[in-house]
Order: sequence, then structure tokens, then C-alpha cells
Amino acid sequence: MSTPDRLGRRLVQLYAGLALYGASSALLVEAGLGLEPWGVLHQGLAELTGLTIGVVSIAVGAVVLLLWIPLRQRPGLGTVSNVFVVGLAMDGTLALVPDAHALAVRIPVLVAGVLLNGVATGLYISARFGPGPRDGLMTGLHRRTGRSIRLMRTAVEVAVVATGFALGGTIGAGTVLYAVSIGPLAQFFLRLFAVPGAPGSGAAVAAGTPERVILRP
Repeated sequence: MSTPDRLGRRLVQLYAGLALYGASSALLVEAGLGLEPWGVLHQGLAELTGLTIGVVSIAVGAVVLLLWIPLRQRPGLGTVSNVFVVGLAMDGTLALVPDAHALAVRIPVLVAGVLLNGVATGLYISARFGPGPRDGLMTGLHRRTGRSIRLMRTAVEVAVVATGFALGGTIGAGTVLYAVSIGPLAQFFLRLFAVPGAPGSGAAVAAGTPERVILRP
């Protein structure tokens, strides 16, 4: 594969992955059975402010990105794109998908959302255009404090979920399903969508555990 073709593939994967990530998050909202950690916060803030959850996602992403400055993290194209594309895709999907009321519909929507999230994560991370704002926050805290990424991720996401829940965000079976499924799913799709010759692609695919890369965008 020539270099221009490889770059083109990476760009397609990046934006397809980010758009699908926003769509998958919207499906979790539609299911109403529990959101991923940052989704709980976004929904809680949306309830508080009256803004759409997509706009809140963009605002939170921008604020988190500002926290990169004291952590001396450097954003990439994927980082900046993440802030806007995911939120816009969320609102667009929510506007198009009809409300799901029956549990027999909500459960498949939830499962579809989690599966699609795994696909999306594999796509945009394999593109290797930089981590999402929330990913970089956790890895930046890891570098500055010397604590493990696992500990930083747990601490940040517990705080995020607790705050979101207090503001009215939804925690439920979907939150648990997401937590236990996203690692294996994303690791599988990272291998499937790996771009040969992309910066750092070998390390990502070879990693036995996805803890360094499977973080909320």
C-alpha cells in the first residue's frame, strides 16, 4: 500500500470511527438502560443545563483538552476532531432514531450500541492520529503522578460517574455491560482495523491488554 493510500485509509478510519462512536453513544442514550462513564456525566450536565447531550459532550471535551496544558500533552488531528465529531454525531443520531419505549426494543438497541462502540474504538484508535481528550487526560495524569493508568482511569471515571449520576445521568445494566465488554471488543477491532505502517501500529496490535489505548474518546 502506498503512503498516500495509507494516509487516506487512516483519515477515513479516523472520521468513520469518531462518527460511529457518537452514533453508538446515542444508541446507549436511546436504550435508557445505562450509559458509559463519560456518557453519564454528559447526560447529567445536559439535564442541568438544557443543552443537547452532543453539545455538552463537545463542551466537556474542550474543557478536558484545556487540562492537557499543565499536563504537557500534545494534541493531534484525532484529538481535536474527537471533540467535535463525536458530539455532532450523537445529536444527529438522536434526531434521526425514533424513541424506543418497549424493553424488547431497548435491549437490542443497547447491545447494538455497545458492539458499535467497540467497532468505532478500533477504527479511530487504529488510525493513529492522537488520543481523545479524555484518553490524554488519563495518560497525562499517569505521567505526572507516576501512578498506573489503570488507577488514574478508575479514579477519573468513578468521579465522572458519581458526578453525572448526582446530576441525573443514567446508570444501569448498560453501564455494567459496557464496562465488561468494551475492552475485549475494542482489542479485537484494533487488530482487525490495524493499518500496516501507521505510527505505533505494531505496539497497539501486539499489546496484550488494551488499558493504554481503550479509553473513552
